[in-house]
Amino acid sequence: MAEKPKKPQKLRARLPRGLADRGAAEIAATRRMTETIREVFERYGFEPVETPAFEYTDALGKFLPDQDRPNEGVFSFQDDDEQWISLRYDLTAPLARYVAENFDHLPKPYRSYRAGYVYRNEKPGPGRFRQFMQFDADTVGSASPAADAEMCMMAADTMEALGIPRGSYVVKVNNRKVLDGVMESIGLGGEENAAKRLTVLRAIDKLDRLGAHGVRELLGEGRKDESGDFTKGAGLEESQISKIETFVNARAGVQLPIFAYAGSRDVLERLTDDPDKKENEYNIALKIWGWLRIAFEDSPLAVAGLDELVEIARLVDAAGYENRIIVDPSVVRGLEYYTGPVYEVELLLDTNDEKGRPVRFGSVGGGGRYDGLVSRFRGEPVPATGFSIGVSRLQAALTMLGKLDTKPEFGPVVVTVFDRDRVADYQKMVATLRNAGIRAELYLGNPKNMGNQLKYADKRNSPCVIIQGSDEKDDPAGPQVVLKDLILGAELSKLEKDRDEYLQKQGEAQTKVPLASLVDEVRKILDKHNVKWN
Repeated sequence: MAEKPKKPQKLRARLPRGLADRGAAEIAATRRMTETIREVFERYGFEPVETPAFEYTDALGKFLPDQDRPNEGVFSFQDDDEQWISLRYDLTAPLARYVAENFDHLPKPYRSYRAGYVYRNEKPGPGRFRQFMQFDADTVGSASPAADAEMCMMAADTMEALGIPRGSYVVKVNNRKVLDGVMESIGLGGEENAAKRLTVLRAIDKLDRLGAHGVRELLGEGRKDESGDFTKGAGLEESQISKIETFVNARAGVQLPIFAYAGSRDVLERLTDDPDKKENEYNIALKIWGWLRIAFEDSPLAVAGLDELVEIARLVDAAGYENRIIVDPSVVRGLEYYTGPVYEVELLLDTNDEKGRPVRFGSVGGGGRYDGLVSRFRGEPVPATGFSIGVSRLQAALTMLGKLDTKPEFGPVVVTVFDRDRVADYQKMVATLRNAGIRAELYLGNPKNMGNQLKYADKRNSPCVIIQGSDEKDDPAGPQVVLKDLILGAELSKLEKDRDEYLQKQGEAQTKVPLASLVDEVRKILDKHNVKWN
């Protein structure tokens, strides 16, 4: 007796960890948001460029986001030429490769922006995804602190363009040269300590998320997280940890305006001509002199970094941004390729998550100067600076704050099929609407039940449907169609208790109009409800 053939096993639909599906409403919200960002970036003179999602792994080099993870933080594979290729982990490294490859043909400085998904081979968690969208702007070919100041000002303007009021965000600035000076002062200078310096910087970068105690653990032997995973620390001695904490925790005092980040009366005199304001700034500078001395003592590099910050201060002060841009010595940025000023945008607004728990959004973007990244390809100095907005994270914040419209966009006008033998007639109506610039579609399901067709239009969030049966087609006055205003129909469902108003509006929700006036009559419904499509 022959064996009964095995029933094929059904494949289980499942989404990989750290990834997310997105529906029409979320995509439409992203589109509106990125269009706003694009308008600000173009107002600053940046032009678009696009690079592929894949790069040769050696183009990414050692500048990887998390070298403690498999594949060194990126997703990599070998192609048929046995070349290693990786999904981009940010938009900066691909830009560096693009600029180096097209260097002789590009204007210098080269100002560009780009948006796209990036990929991280990291442990997923709340708010941490393996794929997320970024929107970047970069200036390549300028070593001037004015380029860095411009990035900070553009970041502030972008937040306000997205509906975040002044005072509800802050652009925080620091300088990696100052941080490197601190490292030198605790004996971590030189190439032989590069790996340990990076571990220290990444620990400091987690201050907002882990708090002072968590950072102290990462500066020491290491830290175990809530899941039980252990992250090895930098292994610093207690005296070294204390010096770093003194530097980082300077921000625990007064929230310093950027123009106070200075060390001498001469510098302060260059910042303002107001004698009263001058003395106040000098007093503030004295308050932070204690932690500045850690960097100043034996480090010309730190002094150079502070000079750059003072120049940025002068520029943003002159442009009227002094209360929106502050210095925060805990800002380090986690990537190794930063070489000078670094900056971060933090939302200061508090809200609650879906479970009612308080949420502080924290950083939604950042960047800095990376003078060595393009130089790796060119063998000559190529200064560069850039700013990146975490679109996915910022969108979640704006949605929770009610600053982003997440209502689903209106769907198309639906032409129903009353008589399946007349599909060509209905398709002609659809074409007429489309040619007039109106989104429209023909119902392509089983036309047997008109009720199902109307339910379909409701699910598509259609503003109206078009019906034509034989009575309408053969009307003595000429071919007619029935228009059902679904938006008004939804409003009528809420008026059951007010019968008079219900009956009055019922006639408006369904009207018979000449086929020849189809486009005009549909437009009347769209205009009445302010229906617009992107």
